[in-house]
Amino acid sequence: MIRNWAIPVLFCFSSFLLNAQEDSKPEYVYQTFKSVKMVNMHSTETIAKRTLDIRIGHKFGDLAGANGGWQTFYGLENAADIMIGAEYGITDNIGVGIARVKGSQGLFQNMVGTVKYRFLRQTKGKGMPLTMTFVGIANMSTQKKIEDSGTIQEFSKFGHRMAYSAQVILARKFGERFSFQVSPGYVHRNIVPGLDTNGLFFVGAATRIQISKVYGIIADFNYPFSALRTAANGYYPSIGIGLEMETGGHIFQVNFTNSTGITETDYIPYTRSNWADGQFRISFTISRIFNL
Repeated sequence: MIRNWAIPVLFCFSSFLLNAQEDSKPEYVYQTFKSVKMVNMHSTETIAKRTLDIRIGHKFGDLAGANGGWQTFYGLENAADIMIGAEYGITDNIGVGIARVKGSQGLFQNMVGTVKYRFLRQTKGKGMPLTMTFVGIANMSTQKKIEDSGTIQEFSKFGHRMAYSAQVILARKFGERFSFQVSPGYVHRNIVPGLDTNGLFFVGAATRIQISKVYGIIADFNYPFSALRTAANGYYPSIGIGLEMETGGHIFQVNFTNSTGITETDYIPYTRSNWADGQFRISFTISRIFNL
């Protein structure tokens, strides 16, 4: 038989347990970045569960320099690289994607698969200070092989069509207007030209500055660690800066970058354009989110 005083005691105890469970739930930081990609590199963001992100990207030719200017309408008449693809959120922290990418240097007519896994999330207060995401990319060229050409497009083995990239991205949102990330990574190409090496380590950094409810400034920098990749040999770090606009279900980016390629397996090892010589280009990306 339950005594009269036991009922309010049990009620108070159960309320205490429910409040303790609610207090123990982490309060995550959202939208460290607005999009899954910056100018060139990936961000720590993943696609939400059961959400589809359709993306179209385009990089034009040199805006200035010997191959730019009025003769090519400041690069707008040339296509350095083109991409159309989709990314789907399996969970809020795991996404997969597939894209068709023209390619800029190295491999062309590519099918690109992407896996993203956000395994740590920044929380408010004294919890987790960072968000960490793994990004893996597999690139397969579908172009017709060029027999006896002495180029990497000769494709004497099927594996020569493949290239890969893996990186871990660490990011933090500092208040409502500023986010920053760094990303050590590795690119592996199964076949390379000349005396180049198959494997290549790199480090990237990116930032986003919110300037209004709709507009933000984005920028990224990627540096490959290679004795071959120096200015004396015609190689340069990948540098990009852009304006990002959020309009309902769309994210629209207008960028300037010296990289001609869109994927890591292209712009990390093959950036040979120099900002100082006017060898940078206009690029854009359009992202449309669908809830399924």
